[in-house]
Amino acid sequence: MGVFTYKSVVITAILPAKMFKACIINGDTLIPKIVPQAFKSVEYIEGNGEASSIKKVTFGKGGSQFKYMKQKVEAIDNENFVYIYNVVEGDALMNKLEKITYETKLKAFPDGGSVCRTTSKYYTIGDLELKEEGIKAGKDKALGIFKAIEAYILENPNAY
Repeated sequence: MGVFTYKSVVITAILPAKMFKACIINGDTLIPKIVPQAFKSVEYIEGNGEASSIKKVTFGKGGSQFKYMKQKVEAIDNENFVYIYNVVEGDALMNKLEKITYETKLKAFPDGGSVCRTTSKYYTIGDLELKEEGIKAGKDKALGIFKAIEAYILENPNAY
């Protein structure tokens, strides 16, 4: 098994508490509402979003070549704005990955707003080499969702 790690950083004008609430705490309902082509639905199979919860994300038509994924919440820290989850099942693993771990941290940015740092770890089955373009496509989709949430908050400042 190989582990491939990728990092990304995004800066937003939205304060960390507000962005965390929109993306993480309420993301399961907000994302299907504002970006239905990305996520058609999110349903909890176990738990309600706390650590060890398992949820099924059904992708929207046109937003992905994949149908669904199951995510297991590993940790959620509402005070330090940290969220860690694993993709543990679904066609997004392409029968080539054991799991994908995402760790997202939001921190206040010195000039206002926040910086979002995400670390993605891909655990491959066997000696598989990951293709950079596949990883980039996934990161681009995640960035698109993040920017859609940012735009929604800027248009609806009292929503969160």
